[in-house]
Amino acid sequence: MFEITKKERLAEGIYRISVRADHIARRRKAGQFVLVIPREGGERIPLTIASSDAAAGTVDLVFQVVGRTTGELAELSEGDRVAHCAGPLGSPTEIHKVGNVIVVGGGVGLAAALPIAVAMKEAGNVLTSVIGGRTREFVILEDDFRRVSDRVVITTDDGSYGSKGFVTDALKEMLAAGERVDEVVAVGPLPMMRAAAESTRPYHVKTVVSLNPIMVDGTGMCGGCRVSVGGKTFFACVDGPEFDGHAVDFQELAARLSAYKEVEKAAWERHKCRLDGAA
Repeated sequence: MFEITKKERLAEGIYRISVRADHIARRRKAGQFVLVIPREGGERIPLTIASSDAAAGTVDLVFQVVGRTTGELAELSEGDRVAHCAGPLGSPTEIHKVGNVIVVGGGVGLAAALPIAVAMKEAGNVLTSVIGGRTREFVILEDDFRRVSDRVVITTDDGSYGSKGFVTDALKEMLAAGERVDEVVAVGPLPMMRAAAESTRPYHVKTVVSLNPIMVDGTGMCGGCRVSVGGKTFFACVDGPEFDGHAVDFQELAARLSAYKEVEKAAWERHKCRLDGAA
C-alpha cells in the first residue's frame, strides 16, 4: 500500500507524486484531501488530491517543500512507500451548473484548484481559469487547466509569463469590464484568497475559498483547524476546507497560521543539519 508509482518535479521545490491508494482513488471527490505521514513516527500533513486514477488505484498529490515533513516526503523516490495515507477527508466541493465560473489559483494552490475546475466544467459550466505564480516556473499544471477550461488567463508577479501582476488583478479586470460571473472559487495563499473575496464583494458574486489552517488529526477532534466564518466556529477538516469567502475571518486565520512558525523553522533547520551530516 501507498507505493509511490510516479514522481515529477514541477518547479523548484514543488513535486507531484502518484501514490497507490485504491480505496481513496475510488471514493475521492473534488475538494477533498488526504493526511500523509511520509515516514513512521513522523507528523501528519494534509495534502489536496489533485487528481486520481480509479483504474490504476492511484491518487496524485502535489506539495511544496517548506518544512521538515514535506522535506522528508520529497526525499522519497518512485518505488518507495509512504508510511500512511488516510482519506478521502473533508467535505467535497459543492458542484452545480451555475453558468459562468472563474477558478482562481496561485502557486501550489493550483493543485487544489484543478479538481474543482474539472468538476465545474463537467457540470456544464463555462469555465475561466486564472492561474499564476511568482515566475513562469511556478505556473504549474498549465496543460491540465487548458484541457478543461474554456479560457485560461495567466499572470506572473514579475511578468515573465502572461500578464504582469497577481491573479486577483486579472479577476478585478474581468469584474470591472462587466463580464458575467456567477461564481468564483479561489485557492492559494491566504492573502490571495482574501483579496479575491474583497474583489468580488462589491459585485455580490458568490466566492468560495479553500482554507489551509493548521491541521492535526483531520477528524475534528483536536480543534487545531478551527476557523471563524460568519461569526461561528467551524473545523476546516470536517466542515471544509471550503467556505464562503465573504464570511471568513481572515485576520484571525492569519494569526493562527503564524503561531508555530518559529517551531517549524527550528524543525526544518534540524532536518537540514541531519541531511548535511549524512552527505
